[in-house]
Amino acid sequence: MVVEVEAVANPEEDNGWTVLATTVSPEVSTDAEILQAYHEQHTTVEPGFRWIKNPAAIAPVWLEKPERIAALAMLTVVGLLVYSVIQRQVRLYLRTHEQQLPGNKGMTAIPTAAVVLALFSQVALVQLWIDEHEVVQIAGVQPHHLLLCDALGLDHAWYKAPSAHKIDQFSQSP
Repeated sequence: MVVEVEAVANPEEDNGWTVLATTVSPEVSTDAEILQAYHEQHTTVEPGFRWIKNPAAIAPVWLEKPERIAALAMLTVVGLLVYSVIQRQVRLYLRTHEQQLPGNKGMTAIPTAAVVLALFSQVALVQLWIDEHEVVQIAGVQPHHLLLCDALGLDHAWYKAPSAHKIDQFSQSP
């Protein structure tokens, strides 16, 4: 992978920052054309990048090498792809099964991935050991959590506590 770095002529005159990480060569499109195409994707890609608009999010000192910047850009894109797939799959499932989930303003059939992920914040797994017995308790699971498991193809077993106590396989009897 080759990362080309080009210095900005007068950075103090710019009104903001735009980090442009692309595999499109200059012969195919200019930076301005790539940026315009990016901004035209406001309904699919752009909302996922809102958090990175803050200058503090793109100017950490530890990103001093172009390779690190490229790696962060790649991880960000992969994360946004996963975020988009979650949102797409949940919305498609809810639409085809005529279901709704709790959202920011009541029930919704078109939740954002942020709403989907936030719904799981109330689920808690408590795991403790009493002597050599493991005690597992899962709290906060609601029917909409199981609906989301179905929508995302996840096994419900993740959200069910085992019926019997487990014996620690690493403990030694005296």
